[in-house]
Amino acid sequence: MATKRNKYIMKHGDVIDIEEYHDGNYGAKGIKRTPKKKLTKEDVQKVNDQNKTKKCRQRLLQYFSFGDCFATWTYGMKNRPPTMEEALKDFQKAIGKVRAQYKKRGQELFWIRNIERGTKGGWHIHLVVNEIGDTASILQKAWKKGGTWFTEIRKSKFYDEDFTKLANYMTKSERTVELKVDGTQAKPRIKEASYNISRNMPLPEPEKQTLVHWPKEPKPKKGYYIAKIHEGINPVTGYSYRRYTLIRLGKDLEENKNRKQRFRKKRRRKREQI
Repeated sequence: MATKRNKYIMKHGDVIDIEEYHDGNYGAKGIKRTPKKKLTKEDVQKVNDQNKTKKCRQRLLQYFSFGDCFATWTYGMKNRPPTMEEALKDFQKAIGKVRAQYKKRGQELFWIRNIERGTKGGWHIHLVVNEIGDTASILQKAWKKGGTWFTEIRKSKFYDEDFTKLANYMTKSERTVELKVDGTQAKPRIKEASYNISRNMPLPEPEKQTLVHWPKEPKPKKGYYIAKIHEGINPVTGYSYRRYTLIRLGKDLEENKNRKQRFRKKRRRKREQI
């Protein structure tokens, strides 16, 4: 059978991320296909960028909640780094200070960041960090190169239920094409970018299924609702694909985060007793 489904179980089962697609090796009976073309370097890069954004979104689903912190570290004019290598050193020094403060409070630090150099020479670092109560103060004290701007994810313009907007924003690069209101392409705003994450955020392996046929319309599992459905064409196979996120009814993602923290503290106490 040619129709596949990958199911990612997240946040103790309160979130389920699903991908449905046709296996290009076998074809799909009754499914129209766009002409397959030989992939260019640009096509391969586009697929890699899509995978990067997908993993970013899934890590946001797994490790973050809407009450967590979306921040930006800016550079003062005199402190602008000459190269990306120097900007990386600035980030490593600052995030090391943040990590030390989290450890001091008995908390684990999770972060996703994107360092961006604008086409006009400006630098800034976008950062998503798990909130522990005084995160804003910690971020401000750790960054000495300029200003610190922050808000809750739910209060930012990148808020949506399946973290698609925030993931797209956090993985921007010099290849990102932005559109104007009239639909035409805007001029590039990023000259170079560097995306990375903390190493303590592994993703769950998907549960793989083979389907009898391509579902015309996804149906929510009992006790869940569909947050959002995304559909498109895979540039490699030429077949359509679909992804959507299920969220358990009556569950607040903030509640799931607190439950996870309580579990970690309980596990840490057990280790100390051994």
